[in-house]
Amino acid sequence: MGGVGGGGGLELAGGESELDGEAEGVDQLPGLGSEQVGADDLVGSSLTTVERSARVWFDLTALCVVVGVGMQVVINARTPAYFGGSSLGRAANVFAFFTIQSNVIVGVTSALLTVRVARTSMVFAVLRLVGVVAITVTMVIYHLTLAGLVQLDTTGQVANQLQHTVVPLLCLVGWLVLGPRGSVSPRVAALTVLFPLAYMVFTAVRGPLASDWYPYPFADVAALGYLRVAVNAVGIGLLFLALSFGAALLDRRLPGVRPCTVPVGTRGRR
Repeated sequence: MGGVGGGGGLELAGGESELDGEAEGVDQLPGLGSEQVGADDLVGSSLTTVERSARVWFDLTALCVVVGVGMQVVINARTPAYFGGSSLGRAANVFAFFTIQSNVIVGVTSALLTVRVARTSMVFAVLRLVGVVAITVTMVIYHLTLAGLVQLDTTGQVANQLQHTVVPLLCLVGWLVLGPRGSVSPRVAALTVLFPLAYMVFTAVRGPLASDWYPYPFADVAALGYLRVAVNAVGIGLLFLALSFGAALLDRRLPGVRPCTVPVGTRGRR
C-alpha cells in the first residue's frame, strides 16, 4: 500500500504519526501496518487505501446480511411447515432467532461504518462488539453442533450459509484486519453481556405468548422451567464476557483503522 499523501500537520517519526499544533486535539487514524491516516483524510473525497478497503468490506458485509435475512423471511412466509400460522406470523418468527438478531446487529453496524469509519460513541462501540461476539458464537455453535441436522433445498441452503458462515466470516475477518481499533474498553466489553441476557428474557416472555414456541431448546421454559433457563442465561452471559474481554485484549494489538487516541467513554474528562 502506498504511503499517505503529503500535507501540513502530518509528521512521521519512529514509525508513528503526530498531528502538529494546527491540528491539535484532532483524532488520528493509523491504518494497516505502517500506513498512517491523518484526520484531514476524513474530510471530503480524500480517502486512504485503508479506508476505501474498509468501506468496501463493510458494505459487502451489510449486503450479505440483507440478502441472507431477506431470503429467510421470504422462505418462512411461503412455507407453512415452518412454525405454522399465518404468513406474517411465520415471517415475524424469523426475528426471534439469536442467529437473525446477531446478523441484524452486524448488518446495521457495518452499514454505519460504510458511512463513516471514524466512530467513537459508546453505544456504537458496544453494538459493534456485540455483533462481532454474537455472530462468532453463532458460527461456532452452528458448525459444531447443528450443521447437517436439517435438510434444506438450494434456496434455503444459500440463506442458511449466508447467515451462519459468510456473514460471520466477513464480520470476524473485517474486525480482525480493519477494526476500527481503539474502542473496545473494559467498560464496553462488560456491557456486551446485556445482549444475551436481554435475548433470554425476551425469549422467556415471548414463548407463552407464541403458543409455547421457543427458538432453542436451552431457552424452552415450558420444557426446562424458569430456573434452568436462568442458569443457561448466566452461562451464556459468562461466555460473552470471556469473549468480549478477550477481544479487548486483542484490540490493542491488531492492525486497522484507529478513529481516536482517546478511549471511548473518556472524552470530556481531560
